[in-house]
Amino acid sequence: MASWAEFEAAAPKLAVEGRGLFYQFGLGLRFLATVREDGGPRLHPVCPVITPSGLYLFVVPSPKRGDLRRDGRYALHSFPQEEVDDEFCVTGRATEVQAPDIRAKVADAYHDQVEEEWSLFALDIERCLHAKYRHRGNWPPTYTKWAEYRR
Repeated sequence: MASWAEFEAAAPKLAVEGRGLFYQFGLGLRFLATVREDGGPRLHPVCPVITPSGLYLFVVPSPKRGDLRRDGRYALHSFPQEEVDDEFCVTGRATEVQAPDIRAKVADAYHDQVEEEWSLFALDIERCLHAKYRHRGNWPPTYTKWAEYRR
């Protein structure tokens, strides 16, 4: 798995496209998919933060926080655009971060006040998929894939 910084170094053009789609509304909005205890999917809109050191997510006390603590697998997908159907998705594993210095740095980069009871997760990236369309309805899109395989 790779941090966002490692992904960005390995695939800079793809990271620029992904960052643009993740922050297309100014605020970082994405859909987060987690794995429920019964194995089913859970999907929620979230506001992760990309910092120079990585991709992070503050999670309020909720079922999705329980999902990430129990089974760290996640998928993070961009919101749809108005003019074109471009998509960007990363998958990997989330790890809860306890370090106060990291939490403080990510909180400083967050768009709102961070509450003490919120948990911070680092999102490591295993795979990435970008679908680019020339205009709405154009098919097929151009797909760019990236995967981090460490031995």
